[in-house]
Amino acid sequence: MYTHILIAIDGSELAQRGLDHGLSLAKLIGGKVTILTVSEPIPAYAFGGGFGGVGVPIDFEAYRQSGKETAERILADAKASAVRVGVAAETVYVEERRPAEAIVETATERDCNLIVMASHGRRGLGRLFLGSQTIETLTFSPVPVLVVR
Repeated sequence: MYTHILIAIDGSELAQRGLDHGLSLAKLIGGKVTILTVSEPIPAYAFGGGFGGVGVPIDFEAYRQSGKETAERILADAKASAVRVGVAAETVYVEERRPAEAIVETATERDCNLIVMASHGRRGLGRLFLGSQTIETLTFSPVPVLVVR
C-alpha cells in the first residue's frame, strides 16, 4: 500500500507530532520517508511600499541564509529521529516556495504515495486570514494526505 511517505515539517512542536506519526507508520509498514521543509518567499513588504509608502529594508542574502540554516537544523534533527527508529530517510529543503506547492511537487517528483503533515485545525476567520497550507495541500495533491492534529 504505502511504501514511500513524504513528511512535511516546519520545526514546530506540532510538526514534530506529524514527524513522529509518519516515522511510526513508516516503521510499521517497512516504508521509507522523505522529510521536507520549505522556506517561504521573501515577504512582499520587503520590496517597498510598506508603511506610508516607505519600504521596510530587508537584507535578502541574510534572509536566505537564515532560512537555509534553519532548514538544515530542522532536517538534521528529523533525520536523527528517523535513524533512532530505524527508518530509511532522505531530507529535502525547498527554498522560497509556498509550502503547499513544494509539498505536492516534491511528493510527485519523488514518487511518494502518502503525505503526512500536521495541522493546527483552525476554523472560521482564523483559517480565512491565516491561510492553510494543509487545506491547500489536500486540495491539490494527487497523493493521499494524512493530517495529524
